[in-house]
Amino acid sequence: MVTSPAASRRSSWAGRNYTLLTAAAIITNLGGHGALIAAAFAVLDAGGDGGDVGLVAAARTLPLVLFLLIGGAVADRLPRHRVMVAANSLNCVSQAAFAVVVLAGDPQLWQMLLLAALGGTGQAFFGPASEGMLLSSVSGEQAGRAFALYRMAMQGAGLGGAALGGLMVAMIGPGWVLAVDAVAFAAAGALRAFLDVSHIPPRAPGGGLLADLRDGWREFTGRPWLWSIVAQFSVVVAVVGAAESVFGPLVAEDELGGAGPWGLALGAFGAGTVCGALLMTRWKPRRLLLAGTLCVFPLAAPSAALAVPLPVAGLAAVLFVSGVAIEVFGVSWMTAMHQEIPEEKLSRVAAYDWFGSIAMVPLATALAGPAEQAFGRSPSLWGCAVLVVVVTAAVLFVPDVRNLTRRTKEVAASQGPTAQGPTSPGPQGAGVQETVSLEKPSA
Repeated sequence: MVTSPAASRRSSWAGRNYTLLTAAAIITNLGGHGALIAAAFAVLDAGGDGGDVGLVAAARTLPLVLFLLIGGAVADRLPRHRVMVAANSLNCVSQAAFAVVVLAGDPQLWQMLLLAALGGTGQAFFGPASEGMLLSSVSGEQAGRAFALYRMAMQGAGLGGAALGGLMVAMIGPGWVLAVDAVAFAAAGALRAFLDVSHIPPRAPGGGLLADLRDGWREFTGRPWLWSIVAQFSVVVAVVGAAESVFGPLVAEDELGGAGPWGLALGAFGAGTVCGALLMTRWKPRRLLLAGTLCVFPLAAPSAALAVPLPVAGLAAVLFVSGVAIEVFGVSWMTAMHQEIPEEKLSRVAAYDWFGSIAMVPLATALAGPAEQAFGRSPSLWGCAVLVVVVTAAVLFVPDVRNLTRRTKEVAASQGPTAQGPTSPGPQGAGVQETVSLEKPSA
């Protein structure tokens, strides 16, 4: 059999599924990052205020919280690619309808709330299936590099999507940006329909959905590094999300010149994530979670920069640094999940991870407007920055977070024949662990 030069140069982990997942993630991130900006400015253009922007953001996140655990259990029971395609279809329809009501010229708040909620429902089923599919599609000691390259492509698309989306909102309005996002979901869903799940062993008949959820919960709570960092991110993601989705557009509208400069600033964050992912293709910190957690501290800086507020150039520089930092954490987290969680439980554990990380986002975004009225915008943003620093310092007191060690062939050999090899994601072994996130950043 003759192998093409391109195929011979391709690494063993960069197979068909990995390529399809990466291509689809690029497409959805190009559309999705612009759509987040478009949704906020659609609310403002319709006469809404900061409270309304927060309500729409909360409407998107609330069903995500409500349905995530069910989505994780479903993704471990059904073929994951089918769950992903169905979720992409729902997102396509909801964004297309959102675009129609905005382009019609008189969008009502209840319409935007309903359509945002449908989008969040789709994401609740897509997220765990996507993460489980990606984690099961790579193997070997180069898994961390594979995740870094995947995230670099995904975040690079986010960089372009945020910058282009902000400019498009300013030039042609938010409705057309939402329409582009609907098309992106359709294209990405078509690619994901061709994913191959034959390598995933058939699931043995279980005791039902509740039994699956209990099993995932035991897997989640049995690892201190896992639940403690998820608890940390329940605060971090909430306050950073409120700063970005509510306060950021308001500061941009009042101080920075509108959607265009805000899109460029978010584009700088995307550039930072690309550089951070590129760094992680070369750097393999031995203490994965210690390095990752230290890099969460810079996530306090954007809230502080908005509180001042810094000019666009300064804000962009701060967002760039925070983008680099979050990728160091994100790649480390994905690598540990890949190494330590059994393949048949990946989506359920990912669902508990996502659920804990975003559980407080609806509350934070809904309270952002009232907090601004009660305390003022700048003090509210300083409060966001302080909370990030406090909870991140607290998680460093967990021994497993400080001492978590990257598993290599040498480490596995030193543990004897019962230790799991680096190509086999499985239960936590002998204190050796490796570890995405919004997101924590999502796939």
